This record gives sequence, structure tokens and C-alpha cells, in this order.
Amino acid sequence: MKKTLLFLLIILLNASVLRADEGMWIPLLLKNNEARMKSMGMKLNAEDIYSINQNSLKDAVVLFGRGCTGEIISKEGLLITNHHCGYGQIQAHSTVENDYLKDGFWAMSKKEELVDQNLTVSFLVRMEDVTDMVLKGVDNMMTQQKRNELVEKNIKSITEKAIEGTHYQAVVKDFYNGNQYFLFVNEVFKDVRLVGAPPSSIGKFGGDTDNWMWPRHTGDFSLFRIYADKNNNPADYSPDNIPYVPKKYLPVSIKGVEKGDFTLVYGFPGSTNQFATSYEVELIKETENPIAIRMRDIRLGIIDSYMKSDAKIRIQYSAKYANIANGWKKWMGEDKGLQKLNTIENKKHFEADFQNWTQSSDKNKTKYAGLLPLFEKIYKAQYDTRKSYKYFTEACLGSEIISFAYSYNKLLLLSKNKNPDDKEIEKTITQLKNAAIGFFKNYNINIDKELFIQTMKAYYESFDKGNVPDVLKLVSTKFKGDSKKFAENVFNNTIFTSNDRINKLLSTYTTKNYKQISKDPAFVLAQGLFDNYYNKIYPFLTKYKDQLDSLNRIYLQGLMEMQKNKTFYPDANLTLRVTYGKVDDYIPKDAVKYRYFTTLDGIFEKETLGNEDYMVHPKLRVLYKNKDFGRYAKNDTIPICFIASNHTTGGNSGSPVLNAEGQLIGINFDRNWEGTMSDLNYDPDQCRNISLDIRYVLFIIDKFAGAKNLINEIEIVN
Repeated sequence: MKKTLLFLLIILLNASVLRADEGMWIPLLLKNNEARMKSMGMKLNAEDIYSINQNSLKDAVVLFGRGCTGEIISKEGLLITNHHCGYGQIQAHSTVENDYLKDGFWAMSKKEELVDQNLTVSFLVRMEDVTDMVLKGVDNMMTQQKRNELVEKNIKSITEKAIEGTHYQAVVKDFYNGNQYFLFVNEVFKDVRLVGAPPSSIGKFGGDTDNWMWPRHTGDFSLFRIYADKNNNPADYSPDNIPYVPKKYLPVSIKGVEKGDFTLVYGFPGSTNQFATSYEVELIKETENPIAIRMRDIRLGIIDSYMKSDAKIRIQYSAKYANIANGWKKWMGEDKGLQKLNTIENKKHFEADFQNWTQSSDKNKTKYAGLLPLFEKIYKAQYDTRKSYKYFTEACLGSEIISFAYSYNKLLLLSKNKNPDDKEIEKTITQLKNAAIGFFKNYNINIDKELFIQTMKAYYESFDKGNVPDVLKLVSTKFKGDSKKFAENVFNNTIFTSNDRINKLLSTYTTKNYKQISKDPAFVLAQGLFDNYYNKIYPFLTKYKDQLDSLNRIYLQGLMEMQKNKTFYPDANLTLRVTYGKVDDYIPKDAVKYRYFTTLDGIFEKETLGNEDYMVHPKLRVLYKNKDFGRYAKNDTIPICFIASNHTTGGNSGSPVLNAEGQLIGINFDRNWEGTMSDLNYDPDQCRNISLDIRYVLFIIDKFAGAKNLINEIEIVN
């Protein structure tokens, strides 16, 4: 069965292209796409893009941090990614006196580069199809739980063997809903330093107003450098480390782009759900997204009001605000896109065709006829659970004190043990001390109290009266439904809003002190809320997930058998992928057409609107007025951004956008609002990836920052 299915996948991968430029393709199997890509203008071979026998483009692309992409642009380990990907690091180095978010930062020598804490970049060493090994011993009679246990056991054995005797790390990821598995062996570097970042008036130009929108004029880039030991291997930070010498770096082209040009995006897309049934899409669009949007709207309003009033708070909460706002606006665009494409109804029509197909043979009836009725039954059954989970994550956890207080639960449990493990307790205290430093650096009690009042009120009201968690019944009994009084009781009597009290507790901690934690009102609340989650939400989430994992795997097998002439690509799962497309305009609605590029002129057109997101840096204004553009100009202005039809998603932020020769022409950073539904339903006419033109990057580094040291180490080609 496993070999038959794998054979089917290979046949399908060699079938005709799906449609337009849709797809996130596995680099190892890119030979199957090579003819199509060359017909679109690509001059590379599949081996140039991914190879384990020679240096290839994959060796210049990294997973940046936990969920972005970056690329190497010099022989000295210089790395470029998005400004919003490096935002947390830029913020961490910023103070009111040295506000690198507002003013930017440029290291004019390697000695000036800033060490980043807890930032890693990962190179893919190799990938391998390990489907047969992962599914060894698996049979169709197993329960999903037994299957998962055996799969996990096999994966553990595979990853341990893959990295034995090396400094590499390994992970196995499932593809095609668990029908196929690949091993990824990675090399992870831990010494990464901040090299350069434009001021926010450039790196975040347009702010939340322009986020997920086109046209864009955002200089969304930042620069880092990877350091290694004297043998060019990963190492913890040391002043003795030297710049990493990459196997491959990307030459930078200032030739520019024209409509119809081939583009290739190489990166780590995070998550898509292209094969979701109508039941899943309906739950997301009609229930989950509206909850998340409403809760984040509340949080953003509160945080924004404080950020505007105080420079310190603006620095503290800028990254948090950006993270909350990003999903908030994306989900709104996604809902509009799904509505416009009539996605739910179209999926229902397709599912009716699938159900008819299941009646075409006895084999199909036996294997597939019951799938859709089961999907419908499970989605109806899990509706309340998914709704409760969304309120838990977006409302209950909307106040920072909840998660922070609950992080002390481990210390409490260790301390209550009859035979406490002193070493583990000491280790946990050290972890909590370090976490407290980061927490209180970016924490404001007044903001959190307002967040607590509003989000806890929404969470409390989300329950039917009989299902309210016990710990929240105090709101209606002791405080008579007054969420403000409830908040005052928690915030006035807890240690978890005070850096001094937390330090005192941890510095003098003995196991007897667990009672102080257990009686703290913030901890009592957090523990009660998480207990409710783990006892009444999580078990059902797990149950339904196991059921759906099994159904989704079989459903995809059925889709492949039904559509034998269709090319199937796997959903994104934060593994290295290739997407390709062409530079192109698009028409979002009747009588509106957007061209494929923007220029510096547009920045000054937006400035006249008076929106604070469109503030222009004085030095940029001088350069524009004097037309001091250097060699980066086109038609007497500077190109800033362009759009193309590459299929991208979250995680592709910072991905290199390459031309037909494999040269860097841009940095992917966003999608158009009309196309954000592409995670669930890609549409070639509406979906566009937004990229920063590399000429604007070089112009800012060279003419704005005057960082000739960086320009000199980049290989610039015409």
C-alpha cells in the first residue's frame, strides 16, 4: 500500500501543472517542475537550485529565527531579511536614548555589530524521503492513536541515526496529510549579530495602514551577520568567533524587473490548508476569524492609546503591537477573499462531485463513500470546542499576566514533591529569572490591567452560564459581575506585576515558598483557567484532531485518485520550498487596475495625506529633492516594491526573490489584501506576493546610511 501510494504521488508530480503559478514545491523533487519553469523563462537547472552533490541556491537560504527566511549576500556571512523579521532584535537593542527602531542602526565596522540573544539561523544540509521508514509496521487496522505512537517512535529512530556523530539537528515532517514523510537535516548557527536596519519611517513606512495592502512603499529589510568558530562551525557567542564563510551567497542584480519576468521565491512558508473541506473553511470564516478579529481589535485599541502617549511604552510594545495587528488585518482580508471567491459554496459543489465519484466502483464506495458524512459529523461535534479554544487564546490569554503567572506552575509542582529534585528546582529558578528579565523589560502594568478587564470580560461572557470555569465564578458572586473590581483584586494583591517582588521570591526561594505562589490571586486565576483548558478543551481538541488527521489522509488519497491529471503540491509546513511566477499587474475590483511596481515618488504622494504612518525621514527627502540616486535609479526615480504571482504565505517573509539567472532582485515581505485567502484558496487573478526591490535596499544602505563598508562586500551585477 505504501509503495503504491508513493508511486501515485510520483506520477502526479510529473503530471500537468496545476494552474497558473500555484504551488509550494519540494526542492528535492524540482526536476519535475524544471520544464515548466524554463518555459516561463528560467535559465537555471533544478540542480542549481537544490543539490547535495554541489553548492546550490539552497546553501544561501536560511530559516531566520522561528518563522522567517533570510539569505546570504556576501562571502562574509552577511544576511538580509525583512525589517519586521528582525524587529524583535532591533527593539531589544533599543532604549529611549538609543532608539534604533525610530532612528535606525548601521554598523560601520564589524566591531560595531550588536550581539543578538537567542537568535538562530538554520541551513538545510539535506532532505530525504523517509516515508517507508516512518510507516514501517503501520497498517490500516490501527487506531489513529496507535498509528501516531508508532510513527513517533520510528521518527525518533530516524532522526537520531541521521545526525549521529555530527553537530547537525534533524526533524521529520509529514506531507500530503501524512501520506508522505521527509527528513530534514539542518545546521544551526547561534551567533548572529545585528548589522543594519533603516529607521521605522523607512522599514515600516505605511505601518498598519498599508499592511497587507498594495501599492506599498515599505523599505522592509534588515541586515545581520552569521558568526562561526575558527573551523567555520556553529558556536555560541564568543568575541573570538569570525564571520561565517558560506558555501553559497547570492549576487545582487540591479537590472531590475519588467512585467512578465520570471521570478523564483525560495524560503520557508509556514502553514497552508489547501485541501480543507467546506466544513473547515466555514468554521474558520464564520466563527474563528470573527472571534480573533474582535478580540484583537480590543487589544490593539488599548495598546495604541498608550504607545502614542509615551516613547518608552512605544518601544516596549512596538513588536507586540505589530504581531497582534498582523494577524488581525490578515484575517479580515482572508474573510473578504473567501467571500469574493465563493469558496465555501465552491468546495461544497466539488465535494458533491467527489461523493458522486465514490459511487463509481465498489472499491471507491468501501474506502471513500463515508468520508464526507464523517467530516460533517465531526465538525458539528467540535464546534463548541473550537470556539472555546479561540476565546481562550485570543481573550483569556490577551492579558500577559495570565501566561506569566502560570509559567510558575512547574516550580510549584517541583516544590510540592515529597522528594524534591534540588538540581531541577535550581534550573527552573534560573529559567524563571531569565524570563522575568525579558518580561518586565517590555511590561506596563496599566496597559495589562486594561487588557485584563476587557479580555477577561469577553472570555467570561463567551461561556454559557452553566459552563463558566469555577475560577471565574468569583466574577458573578464576590464581585457581582464587575470586571474592574475583579481586576483590582488580582493586580493589587499579586507579586507577578512587580519585578522587585519576583526577584525577591526567586533569589531567596526555598521549597516552602511554593505556598506564596499557590495563594497568589494571579496564579490562582491562571491555574484555574489553564486547568479548564487542559481538562475541558484540550482533550476534545486532541480527540477531534486525531479523527480528522485520519480522515484528511484518506480524503487526500481519494482526491489524488479522482483527479489523476492534476499536479498536487503539499501544504506548507515551515520546510524549504520553491515557488515560481511572473511579475504582473492585477485587478482587485471593477474598474481598478494596479501596476506591478511602485517608486520613491509614491512615498511623497502618501506624505501629503497627513497620516502618521506616512511620515518621511528628512534625509530621504533631501536625497529625493536632489535626485541623489546613484546607480540605483530608473526613469529618474528609485523603484521601491513590485508584485508577482508567486504563491507565498507566512514564513516566506524575508525570502529571496530571484530572477531567471538566480540573482537576487528583491525580498519577499507580504501579500496583497485581496489575496490573503491563498492559504485556503489560491486564485491566480487575485493573489500577488509583494517584494521589496533590491535597488531600494542598496540605495538606502549606500546613499541614505552611507554604509560603504556593506556595499563593498556585496557582489552587485548589472
